[in-house]
Amino acid sequence: MRPRAISTVDHHTAGEPFRIVPDPPVPIPGTTVADRRARAIEDPEVQELRAVLCSEPRGHADMYGGFVVPPDDAGAHLGVLFWHKDGFSTACGHGTIALGVWAVDTGRGAAPGTGSVDVVVDVPSGRVTARVHREGGRTVAVDFVNVPSWVVAREVPVTTSRGEVTVTLAYGGRSTRPCPPRSWACRSPRSTWAS
Repeated sequence: MRPRAISTVDHHTAGEPFRIVPDPPVPIPGTTVADRRARAIEDPEVQELRAVLCSEPRGHADMYGGFVVPPDDAGAHLGVLFWHKDGFSTACGHGTIALGVWAVDTGRGAAPGTGSVDVVVDVPSGRVTARVHREGGRTVAVDFVNVPSWVVAREVPVTTSRGEVTVTLAYGGRSTRPCPPRSWACRSPRSTWAS
């Protein structure tokens, strides 16, 4: 059943949208943030809420957000379940930055008038820290420390529509596939395929 009212706070991080739902109007049970994510994926009410927030007229195809949930333990200020139009993710860099600002603005993380404060957030992939920098009572910058990252495998052959390439598989909150900058399998919008 769709709730009548949903309270949200919208942030933009370098143009990327992030919609924070401080008090989700449907229960999201679980013992940890990762457990809550697993359960949310299977819960029709949580999925419907996510879809409502991502779809027109309230959202759009590039909408990203988070449901604020309890942290895993007292070592974090808050927990969050990241969501987007296709489901739930394990990490979101621009969302972590937005949550740091929001936590300071709402008093969830005590901040100095001038100086820096760490806002610790439990996310499905682990624990991250948003470092919020302030001057004269205003937030002027945010950076963050992600979950630990490591190389999973090197020189893994991958077949693509353009041939085989060799990749390094790495983990840093979610799986990524970095390519050497000059690799023909990696292409920026302005580059052309090289052989």
